[in-house]
Amino acid sequence: MTEYRLLGRTGLEVSPICLGAMMFGWWGENDPKESARIIGRALDAGVNFVDTADIYSQGQSEEHVGQALAASGRRDEVVLATKFFGRMGEGPNRGGGSRRWIVRAVDDSLRRLRTDWIDLYQIHRPDPGTDLEETLGALTDLVRQGKIRYLGSSTFPAHRMVEAQWAAARRGGERFVCEQPPYSLLVRGIEADVLPVAQQYGMGVITWSPLAGGWLTGRYRRDAVPESRRSALLPERYDLNLAGNQAKLDAVERLAALAEEAGLTLIELALAFTLRHPGVTSTIVGPRTMEHLESQLTCVDVRLGDDVLDRIDEIVPPGTTLNPADRGYQPPELTTPALRRRA
Repeated sequence: MTEYRLLGRTGLEVSPICLGAMMFGWWGENDPKESARIIGRALDAGVNFVDTADIYSQGQSEEHVGQALAASGRRDEVVLATKFFGRMGEGPNRGGGSRRWIVRAVDDSLRRLRTDWIDLYQIHRPDPGTDLEETLGALTDLVRQGKIRYLGSSTFPAHRMVEAQWAAARRGGERFVCEQPPYSLLVRGIEADVLPVAQQYGMGVITWSPLAGGWLTGRYRRDAVPESRRSALLPERYDLNLAGNQAKLDAVERLAALAEEAGLTLIELALAFTLRHPGVTSTIVGPRTMEHLESQLTCVDVRLGDDVLDRIDEIVPPGTTLNPADRGYQPPELTTPALRRRA
């Protein structure tokens, strides 16, 4: 892997593949030695970007990453990203975007990651209960203390991205330098607003779930729909009785045929698609096994032609998300009836 891309306007160069560590820990690969082996292979292949979060396996993912980098002595090679926001333990004030929690959360992550600094510290979701200026103020202080280098957001709607840029300018503080949204052949909603906004403000974009939660691995076909723990936990995204999931399955059949015509695996088609958009810096792969990683690394050598991209647009039109449940974030205005009904 010889290509590296600038992360927005930071001057920081990162690999087009970002190694996602969500599956390290009891959510997936519970053996830290095997996690370390996967991390080592990714670094050997030229990946210099690793992304995790405190919420993944309640801190175990960060621990696996920290152990691997400390043991290998390769911390300085890696642009290390993690996230905060999700609830970590029982009781109030154990999550969110408040100053109180951020100051606690970053120290916990630094300890688990066995490092003195985090290159990219991201808020995992918008926090409607916290003033965005408070969150940005706390993060700016962490930059000045040397605990983090850059700050970013994840799964923010476009208007919140703009609000954050304006808030940072008003305060004269640090701004979000990148956004981490969901993006795949089946989930293209960010093409309408999030990606253009990121480009307008010079933000990097690192996309998550490029394989659409497994739908684009080649395992989901009309004649063989696998049972999985995810399908039981997230029926809204996998239950084939729902129209949105039927639409996904129809699209997968056509996309698989297109990949075969192009001489590619469906995985290569899916990952190469996300990397072709000019607004995307890196795409996050989240392997649980070495086999998963090897099947995903090859995408960096694939460049999709306009003819293939035109065919993709016919199957899933630009800006389309086939199942709204795959957007990754639902604003409280949609999930809380009281916010839509005048008292």
